[in-house]
Amino acid sequence: MATLIAPDPLVEELLEVEGKAEIVNGKIEELPMTGKKPNQAAGRIYASLLAFEGETGAGEAATDGAAFLCDLPHRKSFSPDAAFYVGPDVEGLGFFPEPPIFAVEVRSENDYGLSAERAMAQKRADYFAAGTQVVWDVDLDGETEVIAKYIATDPHNPQFFGRGDVADAEPALAGWKMEVDKLFPVRKA
Repeated sequence: MATLIAPDPLVEELLEVEGKAEIVNGKIEELPMTGKKPNQAAGRIYASLLAFEGETGAGEAATDGAAFLCDLPHRKSFSPDAAFYVGPDVEGLGFFPEPPIFAVEVRSENDYGLSAERAMAQKRADYFAAGTQVVWDVDLDGETEVIAKYIATDPHNPQFFGRGDVADAEPALAGWKMEVDKLFPVRKA
């Protein structure tokens, strides 16, 4: 796992940003707002992680907008859509001092196309270089509706979970599972 990060003026500046942002390539990169479907899916994943936290006491669930610091040459923070953290406690009201053990990235409408795929692949590589063990790429597109689970020890061969499947975050979260169908709202007639 990564070591604690030395003070950085950009981290102090990140505290002042309204909305979601990350420190990449020496600057603060603001991230776009999330639509209804991706936000709800991230919330449902967080709720499941929060229940796991309560059952096991093995770490902490984090919601969309949380910042996790890291110490890579070109990246100093992550802001996943949901995550699970097992590192040192946070001092005061500050950011998580290390990357999460498990990170979830839920695709929004701008997360499609060759450029977006390259950016997401680079971010996954950054997560793994920083110490994250598992990353979910959640695709809610009506035709796809799949979770691609990437693990640090085999980052180029994802495991896919679709409707009707039960997804996991092994080896990061032993015993935690989530039904893929729970990512989607149930409409009452």
